[in-house]
Amino acid sequence: MSLTIEERKQYSRHLILNEIGEVGQLKLKQAKVLVIGAGGLGCPVLQYLTAAGVGTIGIIDHDVVDQSNLQRQILYTIDDIGFSKAETAVKRLSQLNPFVLFNTYNEALTRKNAIALFTNYDIIIDGSDNFSTRYLTNDAAVITNKPLVYGAIFKFEGQVSVFNYLGSATYRCLYPTPPKHETSPNCSEIGVLGVLPGIIGSLQANEAIKIICGIGEVLTNKLLLFDALSLNQQILGFEKDKASEIIALEKDYDFFCGMTSTKEITLDELNKNKTNYNLLDVREVSEREEYHIGGQHIPLGQLSKRFQEIDISLPIVVYCKSGKRSNNAISYLKEQLDKAIFYNLKEGL
Repeated sequence: MSLTIEERKQYSRHLILNEIGEVGQLKLKQAKVLVIGAGGLGCPVLQYLTAAGVGTIGIIDHDVVDQSNLQRQILYTIDDIGFSKAETAVKRLSQLNPFVLFNTYNEALTRKNAIALFTNYDIIIDGSDNFSTRYLTNDAAVITNKPLVYGAIFKFEGQVSVFNYLGSATYRCLYPTPPKHETSPNCSEIGVLGVLPGIIGSLQANEAIKIICGIGEVLTNKLLLFDALSLNQQILGFEKDKASEIIALEKDYDFFCGMTSTKEITLDELNKNKTNYNLLDVREVSEREEYHIGGQHIPLGQLSKRFQEIDISLPIVVYCKSGKRSNNAISYLKEQLDKAIFYNLKEGL
C-alpha cells in the first residue's frame, strides 16, 4: 500500500512531521476505527479522524438530528433536523476527505451486535452519553481485545482516558459499579457548555492517532480531568483491578445500571390502548410546545412541588424524549404515590 499523489497533497502537513511521516500516514490509512455515537463527542472525533486520514471509520448511532443538538454538534445544520445522524455525518465527512471509507450503522449499540461490530475494527472510541452504553462498550472491547478511547462530559467538565490498551486498566477498574441512575443526569436535563465536547472529542481523536502511529505517551492507567471554566487540568493515575475483569457481557445493561427498575411500554403498544392509561409528560416547556402525545405536563424539575396534581385513577405512562428523564421521574414518584402504577415510555418519543 502506498499514498497517491492526491493523498500526499491532502496529508502534506503530516508527512513533514518526523514523528508521523509516510510510515505513520500509511498506518492511519490502514487503520479501522469505530466511533460509538455521532453526537457531541462523536462530531469532533469524526472530523479530526477523517481529516487525519484514518482509512476506515465506522459510525454507530440510531438517533436523528434535533435542533437542540446544533449548539454543540457542529457537523449538522438546521436543514438536517429529523435526519439520521450517522448518515448525515458521512455526507459532511466525505466532503472533507474523499479518501476515507465510512461504514454507517443506523442502530443502537446492543449486547447482540457489539461483539460482531468490534471484531471488525482496530480501535473503539466511546462517544456515548449514558452509563449503560459505556459499560457495554468497555466489556465488548475487553472481550474482543480492542483498545477503547473514553470521553465523558458534564456541564463544564470533561474526562478522557484510554482503556484496555496493551493490557492496561479498563473502565471497570476506574468505575467498578455504576452510579445510581437518578444521580447521573444527561445534558438534556442539566445542560452542557457548547465548546466542551469539541475539546474533549479532540483529545479523544488525539489519543487514537497516537495509538495508530505509535507516537507519544498514550493515556493508559490515567484519567485526564478538564475544567472549562478555569482551564485547570489534572491527570490522575489508577491501577488495573483484576476483580474488574470481564469475560462475558451482562444480560441487561440497563438493569445493571439501574435504568429499568420499572415496567416499560412502547409507543405502538400505547397507541393501541391509549384510553387505558393516563399520560405524564416530564419534558421541558419548549419540548412540549414542539410536539406531544397528550396527557398532563409537569417538567421533571417541578415534580417535587406538583406531584399531587397527578391523576392516579389509571396506570400512568410517563414520557420524555429518550426514556431517561421519565425513568428518573418514576423512581421519585414511586416514593410519593405508592398506590400508583407506572409505565416508562420505552426509548421516549
